[in-house]
Amino acid sequence: MVTFGLGLFPTEPPRKMVALAKLAEDLGFACAYIGDSQMIWREAYVILGAAAQATSRITLASGVTNPITRDPSVLAAAWDTLHELTGGRTLFGIGMGDSSLETLGKKPATLARLEQSILIVRDLIAGQTVTHPDSQAPVHITYARRGTRVPIYIGVSSPKIHRLAGKVADGAIVLVGIDKPYLEASRRELEAGAAQAGRNLRAEGFRVVCWVPCSIQEDGKAARSAVKAHVARILKRPLPFELDAATREIVRRIYEHYEYYEHMVAGTAHGELVTDELVEKFAIAGTPAEAHQQFQRLAATGLVDEIAIIPHTQDPVDRERIIRTVGEMIASVSGA
Repeated sequence: MVTFGLGLFPTEPPRKMVALAKLAEDLGFACAYIGDSQMIWREAYVILGAAAQATSRITLASGVTNPITRDPSVLAAAWDTLHELTGGRTLFGIGMGDSSLETLGKKPATLARLEQSILIVRDLIAGQTVTHPDSQAPVHITYARRGTRVPIYIGVSSPKIHRLAGKVADGAIVLVGIDKPYLEASRRELEAGAAQAGRNLRAEGFRVVCWVPCSIQEDGKAARSAVKAHVARILKRPLPFELDAATREIVRRIYEHYEYYEHMVAGTAHGELVTDELVEKFAIAGTPAEAHQQFQRLAATGLVDEIAIIPHTQDPVDRERIIRTVGEMIASVSGA
């Protein structure tokens, strides 16, 4: 059965973000992911803590954090504490870093740094002593309960980070589009990474979350327009498949115009470079009937365990309507 998740970028005041997480729980979403980008969104970990207090069933996750602005020891403390606060309703989503670093003029983490940080966080949460990567000092968390485990999912786009997820993670938050061939290419890279580590992903319960920009409006054209900035962000990263020449030219222009202080904001100039044809391959957008069909096709691929929507509208205040609309579709799409 395919579950649904909700990606929330904290563009509105904290109380509103917490209310949306609670709404997601009430509507049957399995997980709420809070974006972490300190210069353009409210502080993710404050909102996660507040959402923990306001909810009782939904899993709470970062969507996603990074090991540069967040030292691994700080990440471990945050997730051990949130795990304790929620009674285990946690999922630690991490990536190399995007807007959180670009807005500071910093570079994303290397794959080696990301892998090292994941292993350190996992061991610290489990009550072990590790060597800090910068100081080389032995460190441990005094209150960690031995054996505690928080699922770690890596946000993936490029082939190399797919392989890292297959090697060390409990799941992947996949940002490669919704077409079946794209998802098949993604799965091959995850499996290749797993094979290198001698893992069997299916046997271990590895989960694939399809991270998908979403807009549902009576005006299908407006809905497609609302997700174009997020699609531009997807295209700006290396993907595990080849793009045609026309799309590569669009990607080149996106690189020239991308503005990280307008990261995934509807109506931005870099988003307008994206065509409606690309929206159909990389997002779920259109009228309610169109979106429902797109959800059903995505679920029917058998390649994803969860569909995590990121609601986009021209006015962010209006995303509650999209969340409710998707909530009404969950049962018919998931087969629950």
